[in-house]
Amino acid sequence: MLERIQEATDFLLAGTRIKPKIGMILGTGLGEITDRIKSPIRVPYHAIPHFPHSTIQGHRGNLVFGKLGKRPIVVMEGRCHIYEGYTPQDITFPVRVMSRMGVGVLLISSAAGGLNPLFGPGDLMLVTDHINLTGMNPLIGPNLDLFGPRFPDMCRAYDRDLALLARKKALELRIPLREGVYTGILGPSLETPAETRFLRTVGADAVGMSTVLEIIAGVHCGMRCAAVVAVTNVNLPDCMAMISIDEVIDKARKAGSSLARIWEAVLLSLDI
Repeated sequence: MLERIQEATDFLLAGTRIKPKIGMILGTGLGEITDRIKSPIRVPYHAIPHFPHSTIQGHRGNLVFGKLGKRPIVVMEGRCHIYEGYTPQDITFPVRVMSRMGVGVLLISSAAGGLNPLFGPGDLMLVTDHINLTGMNPLIGPNLDLFGPRFPDMCRAYDRDLALLARKKALELRIPLREGVYTGILGPSLETPAETRFLRTVGADAVGMSTVLEIIAGVHCGMRCAAVVAVTNVNLPDCMAMISIDEVIDKARKAGSSLARIWEAVLLSLDI
């Protein structure tokens, strides 16, 4: 694994002068922030040694290098999921490559189903904590001591200073930003009414099929992590409505502009 990570890292660093300090992972329909990057350099996932590539609609499949303001940044336009047949180690391979490139701050976005009845489609939710119900963990197997300890503490997985900055910038921009607990599941099937009721009972405010494994890997690497999800629909267990992937992408794109503005403001305020 270490050899593959280093090979991908060396390949990427040889192809750009950008030495990123900030990494971003963009979910379904949430790629607008890459339009704000100066002189972007796009590297398709399939061109990077050992890099997983997404098969899902709404994920462009590029690693984008450039600068936002004066901040060197690398952005994943789309991600992979366990339900595509990848392992947790595959899913988090890009996070570890980012770490080897020098990334110390990881910002993640994704589309999610709302569980909190006070949420509505198009809302943005700052993730304050998560529940991992995937039954998987990217740290299973021999520990990669180069990155972090065998038993990383997750009590502050979501960096408090980054969260505070996100709240501040959202307020300045007059963009409503809700907060809550995100639950990660395997997918690809969506939640049943009974599962939705269960998730609400255990304290989840939103549910999706990504993010948690990437956060675990980021924390293990010593990164400061933050996540904001775009609520694409609200699951009310007693009156659930069917939703298609096209609707999810549409709702995510509508929320993507506001999310891009928040992330840009956060990035430009970081002392890196």
